[in-house]
Amino acid sequence: MSTALVATGMCYGAPARPQHAERAVADALEKAGLTTANSVLLFLTPDFAHDPRAALTTAARTAGCTQVFGCTGAGLLTEQEWLFDSPAAAAMVFGGSICLSPTQPTQRGPLTLSLSTPTGLSTDWLDAPVARIGALSTDEFGHGPFSVWNGSRVVGDGHTHVKVSGTRHSVSVGQGVRALTAPMEVAEVEGFDIRRLGNYPALNVLVNALPASVRRMERIPLHMLMCGVTFGDPNTAIREGRFRLDYIVSANPRDNSITLSQPLNPGARLFWAIRDKISVERAMREAIERGCTALRTAPDFGLLFPCISRGPSFFGGRDRDIELLKDRCPDMPLIGFYGNGEIAPLTGGSHLYQYSSVLGLFAGDDTR
Repeated sequence: MSTALVATGMCYGAPARPQHAERAVADALEKAGLTTANSVLLFLTPDFAHDPRAALTTAARTAGCTQVFGCTGAGLLTEQEWLFDSPAAAAMVFGGSICLSPTQPTQRGPLTLSLSTPTGLSTDWLDAPVARIGALSTDEFGHGPFSVWNGSRVVGDGHTHVKVSGTRHSVSVGQGVRALTAPMEVAEVEGFDIRRLGNYPALNVLVNALPASVRRMERIPLHMLMCGVTFGDPNTAIREGRFRLDYIVSANPRDNSITLSQPLNPGARLFWAIRDKISVERAMREAIERGCTALRTAPDFGLLFPCISRGPSFFGGRDRDIELLKDRCPDMPLIGFYGNGEIAPLTGGSHLYQYSSVLGLFAGDDTR
């Protein structure tokens, strides 16, 4: 039987006050049957980003511990609700066998919760062979200010790294795109411009693969189209989720090239894909099943970091990620926030995903 004691709380309403953090932590303690916590995960809306210190002090005092970690996010979520457009605090408290503690950004371990501002993101630690889960602190417009905290204190370098002790875990990613082509070899590339895929101009391959309804549009909806770059065996990479997504910056009829947000090398394999609600929902179902199967037991709590572009605004006022997770794991404590970049393990290191949801499932490790 698990000895994990984990629960969440949320408080919201204008104006932004430290009492939001106090109420969120207090509600979580009450649900968990705790008087004090050994650590707290606290997320705040951007209303607190300019100076979250009072909220952090209040949260620490209410929890009876200084191990308070978190950041600001464009919107907050728990298993009970999601929220945008109102000052809010969401807290998850930990007792029993599970504890959060600071760790070094490149220190190997079972899993590191990594939270960063956009300017604090470092390729050095992102590329390090460390398994990470997390997201970028953000607001709805991406202009800041942003804030990240560790041990109840705001960190000046813009990123924090937390060890999750006393757990077994699984991490899965729902990327939510429908592949329009099979992976093809990049035959000719110049900087960010993909010129040829195999024997064909890159733009011709994309246009020919578009659904008829999209081809009839006056302009190609580039905001709905993506480039998927595969890792490992390209024949199974899409099915097994071994790919990362890149933005398409522009389509260039003059030379039939396509400009991506990140450069690629000749020989890389990519496929064109489109975002739609059915694909997003199917990918999330598969991510939840992969996570539950890998964990091999009922999770005690979950962390969910969805891209702001695939939250309630994408599904017309509903968050299907949360709904699907509640269907599969009823009553599981869950916390997270909506951001503009999601972090999860990929090919021996970690990757900053886009348009995705990163899900971490955790169960108390009572065999220690």
